Amino acid sequence: MLRRDLKMSTGLGIVGFFILVAILGPVFVHTAANPYGFDPSLPPSPQHWFGTTSLGEDLFTEVVLGTGPSMLICLVAASLSTVFSVVIGLVGGYFGGVIDDLLSMLTNVFLTLPVFVLCILIASFVTAKGPIYMILILAPTTWAWGARTLRSQTLMIRNREYVAAARSTGESPWRIIFSEILPNEIGIVAATFVGTAIYCLLTEVTLDFLGLGDFHTNSWGIILFNAQNRQALLTGLWWWFVPPGLCVALVGAGLTLINYGIDELANPALRVERLPKALKLKMKREAA
Repeated sequence: MLRRDLKMSTGLGIVGFFILVAILGPVFVHTAANPYGFDPSLPPSPQHWFGTTSLGEDLFTEVVLGTGPSMLICLVAASLSTVFSVVIGLVGGYFGGVIDDLLSMLTNVFLTLPVFVLCILIASFVTAKGPIYMILILAPTTWAWGARTLRSQTLMIRNREYVAAARSTGESPWRIIFSEILPNEIGIVAATFVGTAIYCLLTEVTLDFLGLGDFHTNSWGIILFNAQNRQALLTGLWWWFVPPGLCVALVGAGLTLINYGIDELANPALRVERLPKALKLKMKREAA
């Protein structure tokens, strides 16, 4: 299936590559004892693939080491947010009544809040910095859209025959929710995770770019902040902001392709049937 779905396989390849860089990059790339030991403002070359900064830092090393924190925040925050969405959406949709009313009210509150502005305010007032604190800012503020979608789907599924049969045999509500209903919503859960991961990545990079991140931790957003703070654009050091920007764009594109692939797998109407080459040639000859 992955071989046939070019979008899904391409997206998984891109994201998988950056995950490998995040894991193995620090093993092969080491920060020198003096990180400013190179000539400043050197353009990309065989010695410095991404050039150097105005302070003499090797940008290839900076970008590789910055992949880990950025991918960690993106994937872990999206995972926790998706867990919140699943629990709140499925529990509210299955039980209904007062429980559903309370969880729906909580969801509506978060849906009406300007989440990005809320993240800026929280990051501004939190004195502690670092990837863990960034995750704790993003995960509790990005779950509402997924919860609303899963609740709607659960409302349609909870009265299906197989759910009613499980209920009649005395299965506990929690077993029904997570063993009978959740497997039928895996496509929506996966799409929720991917969409949330894109949002978390862009929000994390933006918060770092605004100076609300941890300056003791390398990340793509911190590299962009340093480039902007030291006027790389005005001084012509395009190689300072292009590599981390391209990394953010590539990860976002990879996640988007995965999301498209999930939509095609979940919705047969979106699938594009690929004809065998022999049949294509036959149709071309007949058309000619």
